[in-house]
Amino acid sequence: MKSSSEGEESLVAFGIEDRPPLGKSIPLGIQHVLAMFLGNVAPPLIIAGALGLATGTTSFLVQMALFVAGIATIVQAFPIGPVGARLPIVMGTSFAFLGPLIAIGTEYGLATVFGACLIGASVEIGIGAGLKEKFKKIFPPIVSGIIVMLIGLTLIPVGMDYAAGGVGAANYGHPVNIGLASLVFLISLILNQYFDGFLRYASVLIGIVVGYIVAIPLGMVDFAAILEASWFAVPSPLRFGIDFRIGPIITLAFLYVITAMETIGDITGITSAVGREPEDRELSGGLIADGVMSSFGAIFNALPNTSFSQNVGLVNFTGVASRFAAGIGGAFLLGLGLIPKIGAIVAEMPDAVLGGGALIMFGMIFSSGARIIMKEVNPNRRNMVILAVALALGLAVELRPEAVETFFEQLRPTIGPIARDAQTFFSSGLITGGFSALVLSALLPED
Repeated sequence: MKSSSEGEESLVAFGIEDRPPLGKSIPLGIQHVLAMFLGNVAPPLIIAGALGLATGTTSFLVQMALFVAGIATIVQAFPIGPVGARLPIVMGTSFAFLGPLIAIGTEYGLATVFGACLIGASVEIGIGAGLKEKFKKIFPPIVSGIIVMLIGLTLIPVGMDYAAGGVGAANYGHPVNIGLASLVFLISLILNQYFDGFLRYASVLIGIVVGYIVAIPLGMVDFAAILEASWFAVPSPLRFGIDFRIGPIITLAFLYVITAMETIGDITGITSAVGREPEDRELSGGLIADGVMSSFGAIFNALPNTSFSQNVGLVNFTGVASRFAAGIGGAFLLGLGLIPKIGAIVAEMPDAVLGGGALIMFGMIFSSGARIIMKEVNPNRRNMVILAVALALGLAVELRPEAVETFFEQLRPTIGPIARDAQTFFSSGLITGGFSALVLSALLPED
């Protein structure tokens, strides 16, 4: 295959429209699932832990995350009308929403979380339906890089809490918890740096599995909930109800713009593997699918979905760009989502085990943002000021939330409910920092 832009030969084993034999398509599809599995189930696990949800509820959220990711992946590979990119895009739960969703869930409950996810997704659908080059100019690399860095930075304290045993745990910070998290961390690091192929791409997942196994003889895994879970269940929509509040909706609407940027980058990464630029219909269909499937997920009790960059890396690394192989991976995810026992096994994972894997994942998210800054941003005075101000404000809000809370509480007698909605928006370091970067990028002159 020749590149349409440069005429260079593209190193692909299977193109986008190629259909590998079933004997190859199945393991290639499973490889996609293994590459994204932990990233897909970690957000519902972390949110459930932060909100103090029961084991049964946690396993249900994990089950729905798998179910919706499977359907969304299939739709991206095999579009329904304008919904879908017709590309090997593997979908999963987005980490970008994690911090704000924990704040919204703590303040209002899960019904408001899913209501905000449902309505906010219309922003990304609108971006996909009217995709313009202007959108990329509004969100230049300096803004997207800062936002990705803040996603990682604001999540690291959450990962550390899990590594210590979970917030409120009687043995918080116990050497057993820290030791178990360190084991997972080190295994993931070693496999990632000293091995290639499957062992490298599944390094964090393998570390988690080893940590889980080690935790069993330590008495840290309760098998009762696993044994009680059924083998098959039909998903139930709106299990937690749904509620709409303006503050959470505005907060998530901003984040859907961020995931739109991420999806544009992932689509570009996939088409570059076959030696060409993405077509407008691919960009538009991919973004519309992101939004539509996130709305669908909200109805079926799943958190917002987005394209998974690690699977884009897998496509480029293996040279397998077949959308049929990705579709098989989606079918596996869909099947896993119909098996509550799988959700129960994941939900019983000790917090320390998840924390060891989460810390390295969150650190890598920060590294990805730093890479965007170093590779695509001119380190002039303007851009360094934007970087400094956005990171300072984002981390200030994240590390000292009580200051923000007190500030808006003092304003409530004056401006009433508006103060509460504003607090929801600005209590997130990611939102505050990202919004600051966006405003400064628009206001400060390029020269």
